Amino acid sequence: MKQKRSVRYAISYVVLAVLLCALLVLNLNAGSVNLSIGQVLRILTGHSTENTAIIWEIRLPRLLAAAILGGALSVSGFLLQTFFANPIAGPFVLGISSGAKLVVALVMIFFLGRGIILGSAALILAAFVGSMISMGFILLISSRVKKMSLLVISGVMIGYICSAVTDFVVTFADDSNIINLHNWSMGSFSGMNWGNVKTMTVVVAVSLILTFLLSKPMGAYQLGEVYAQNLGVNIKLFRVELIVLSSILSACVTAFAGPISFVGIAVPHLVKSLFRTAKPIVIIPACFLGGSVFCLFCDVIARTVFAPTELSISSVTAIFGAPIVIWMMLHRNTRKG
Repeated sequence: MKQKRSVRYAISYVVLAVLLCALLVLNLNAGSVNLSIGQVLRILTGHSTENTAIIWEIRLPRLLAAAILGGALSVSGFLLQTFFANPIAGPFVLGISSGAKLVVALVMIFFLGRGIILGSAALILAAFVGSMISMGFILLISSRVKKMSLLVISGVMIGYICSAVTDFVVTFADDSNIINLHNWSMGSFSGMNWGNVKTMTVVVAVSLILTFLLSKPMGAYQLGEVYAQNLGVNIKLFRVELIVLSSILSACVTAFAGPISFVGIAVPHLVKSLFRTAKPIVIIPACFLGGSVFCLFCDVIARTVFAPTELSISSVTAIFGAPIVIWMMLHRNTRKG
């Protein structure tokens, strides 16, 4: 049995790795200017200067950002699902992404209105503050509400309130640069540069390492608080660590790409179904790979289906993610019945 599980894990990882490589190639080739694999290889190896800027300055930073941020959002969703012990908990559904979006928008409007351009670190910090504010409301509600369905509804309402305030502020902004916040607020991987990629890589890499170090207490926590306490897990500290890491990951995504829906819910569920386990030490890296694959797939659709018009990434992820969530809830209800 143990050998069968190991083989299944290995095959599942290979499947995710192959899909990731295929989508990386597809994202480099596809776009308003279609390039063959041979042309892309010649550009990457320095044997061709034609369309160099398209590959090195536009497509490469964008696909790396989609892979990194997609993986981060998926892991963030897995942490929240572990914390609340519910498969439909996620940064978008619980209003955490919307809270981050609100604070980032307010900060950008305030500083851009005074001619000050903020760096990546400031945007991530603003998004983190917004995430923590929303998470604070969710935790406050969770202490009073015992039903998870009511908690999720409360999170959705918080998300709507934050989105409404953001849209209101952005709509009545005067500066043309601030008006462009509307596109960001819809979610997009466009406009990424190498500076953005370096910053998000550092933030996400450190957060993932810290998350991976929590694999053992997370596995114990999944079996119940009492069991985890008996193994020596400090529950209060552990919960704080989960909240902070999840908020940092979702804040990084929101700061660079805006709020992206359903990735944090759908991908962890698909990954757990593929691997047939919820062991954190297996699922955390798998969630990252799965999130990267899902967002790269959605991004290439957003760029190419109606090219040169580009869809918001959140609209595409909702089209593919929402049916998965509906199926997941119906499947759970059928098993309970």
